[in-house]
Amino acid sequence: MSVKLVHITAPIAAEASLRKLARESAAVSFEKVADIEGDHAIYLAVAGSDSRQAFVDALHAITQTSPRSRIVISPVETVLPSVEARKKSDTREELMLRIWDGVEVTRTYLVLTLLSTIVALIGLLNDNVAVVIGAMVIAPLLGPNLGLAFGTVLGYGKLIRKSALTGLAGLVPAILLSAAIGALWGSVPQTGELMDRTAVGYDAIILAFASGLAGVLSLVTGLSMTMVGVMVAVALLPPAATFGFMIGAGDYELAVGALELLVINIVCVNLSGLLVFFLNGIGPRETFRKKFAHKML
Repeated sequence: MSVKLVHITAPIAAEASLRKLARESAAVSFEKVADIEGDHAIYLAVAGSDSRQAFVDALHAITQTSPRSRIVISPVETVLPSVEARKKSDTREELMLRIWDGVEVTRTYLVLTLLSTIVALIGLLNDNVAVVIGAMVIAPLLGPNLGLAFGTVLGYGKLIRKSALTGLAGLVPAILLSAAIGALWGSVPQTGELMDRTAVGYDAIILAFASGLAGVLSLVTGLSMTMVGVMVAVALLPPAATFGFMIGAGDYELAVGALELLVINIVCVNLSGLLVFFLNGIGPRETFRKKFAHKML
C-alpha cells in the first residue's frame, strides 16, 4: 500500500506546528485523537509514500524536545476514497527495521549457509547447474550485503560493522567447510560449473551488479526479495565454495582466481546497492552521520 498510518505522541504545545506540517506535507489526513496526562496528546496522520520521509523527519524535529514523544508507523490495508502515489517506497526508519532483521547471526543463518554450501559443492563437482541454483534458494546472504550498503549510505557505523561481521560469519564457515571437502576429495574435477568460478569474467561482474540493484530496489519498493536473494547468493556462494575447495585440494592458482571473483562480486553487489539508495534519496538525518557517509562514499 502506498500510504502508512503515522501514530504521533507529542506535547500539546506542538499541535499548531504539527497541523501546519501536515498541511505543508500534503498528508492525506491529520487528526487529534486524545489528550493524555503530562500535557501530551495522541495524533494520527495518513501519509503517502511521496512525502512520508520528509514528513517523518520534520515530525522528529518538532517532537524531539520531549522524551515522551513517539512516532510509530503502521501499515494500511486500504483507504477510501483511494489515494494515489507516484511511487512506492518506505522511510529510512522502516527500511532500517527490515535490514536489522537480516543481519542477525542466528543458528538458522549458520545452518542454512552450511547446508547451501554442501548442496552448491555437489552441483559444482557434478557440473549440475540446477543443483547449484537450488542451493542458492536457501543461502541467506542477501541481508548482510544490503545492510552493508545501507549502513554506508547512512553513515551508520554500527550497522556497517554488524553487516560485515554477519557476512563473514556466513562466508568463513562456508569456505572452511569447502576446504575440508576439498582436502577429502583430493583432486580438482574439471567440471564447467567449478572452472567457471575460478576466473573473473564480465558476465559475473554484470550478474553481481544486477543482483545488488535488484536487491535494493526490492527493499525500497517493498516487493518480495526471495528471488533476488537467490541472485545475490549465486554471485557470492559458488565462488566462496570454489575458493575453499581449491585451497583444500591444493590448487592455489585456481583458488586465487576464485577469491578474486568473490571479492569483485562482493564489491559490485554493494556498489550497486549504494547507487540505488543514493538515487532514491535515502540518506542520514543527523549532520554528523552525513559527514561520515560522505567520507565513506
